Amino acid sequence: MALLGVGGLVLVLTYWGIGWLCMPGSRLYLLDYPNARSLHEIPTPRTGGLALLVSAAIGLIVATLWEFPTQAWWLSASQTSPTAGAWILAMTVLLAVVSFWDDRDGLPVLLRLAVQLIAAATVVIGAGVSLSSLSLPAVGSLSFEGVAVPLTLLFVLWMTNLYNFMDGMDGFAGGMTVFGFGAIAYFAWQAQHPFILILSLIISMGAVGFLLYNLPPARIFMGDVGSISLGFLSGTLSVLGVQDGLFDIWTPLLVFSPFVLDATTTMLGRAVRGEKIWEAHRTHYYQRLVLHGWGHRKTLLSEYALMALCVAAAVLYHGATDSGRLAILVVWILGFAGLAVGVGLMEQRAGQQGRMYED
Repeated sequence: MALLGVGGLVLVLTYWGIGWLCMPGSRLYLLDYPNARSLHEIPTPRTGGLALLVSAAIGLIVATLWEFPTQAWWLSASQTSPTAGAWILAMTVLLAVVSFWDDRDGLPVLLRLAVQLIAAATVVIGAGVSLSSLSLPAVGSLSFEGVAVPLTLLFVLWMTNLYNFMDGMDGFAGGMTVFGFGAIAYFAWQAQHPFILILSLIISMGAVGFLLYNLPPARIFMGDVGSISLGFLSGTLSVLGVQDGLFDIWTPLLVFSPFVLDATTTMLGRAVRGEKIWEAHRTHYYQRLVLHGWGHRKTLLSEYALMALCVAAAVLYHGATDSGRLAILVVWILGFAGLAVGVGLMEQRAGQQGRMYED
């Protein structure tokens, strides 16, 4: 119950901090201007993630003083990697600083990627947090011996950036943060893993405070300072959870699949078509729904329902037998494939109707 109180404090602090950041007189008042990737039409403040992260940091301090007054729990966050917690927190701060700099002044893509690689390598190589194998329900496992480090680096980098790619609709990234980190907190609570539990719960509760300003029509955006930092945390906490035995990798993938599958399939499609995947675009599935008549609210509510289903699937998967897990993964893959086909058919109908009106 004490941790819920800390989470409530973070929620209130985030809400209060964002209210201040939304004021034009604030020294941190930075505007996001519409571009080719955007779904918004007017300049909007984009430092909401800063309020969330600062509030989360305060929450971590309070949790330390309240729950663990004689122990720096984040210095012994993992039985398999004692320094993992400290390095994850330190590298999150590094990414937040660089991403805020990018929000304010704009930084070259290669510089941003270099910093992300340094952050990921520090946790994966320096702290020894990595994916050693891939669980294959009803089959066994696929060992990553010899390639565990590069594969884990790739996973963390992809999770870091896909969160940023998907932060393009009011309430979307904030909602994924509430559902995603809330689910990770639940699994950490089951396993009695203090570091992942406290950090995930605080982030999830802070995102609720952020959403109060970010639901459509949004009065503030998360910015790269928020999306990059949260993406990094989603990746590193997922890997740490697998390494410490909280779950296998499919559990966090199920939880974050509304982001993972949309971003991954969209980027692969753009690469196959010879398009530059780093350029602004509006071809993510959620963007296509908004642009073809669903609008922000209907699309967002549908995505929230999907997030809830994916969290439920992850909970069921976590407690299922091998055959049950295999069945859940098959239904999950087929379900998302069906959704992708449905979006394509909707676009075709919209195009046909448009041509009819032109004729």
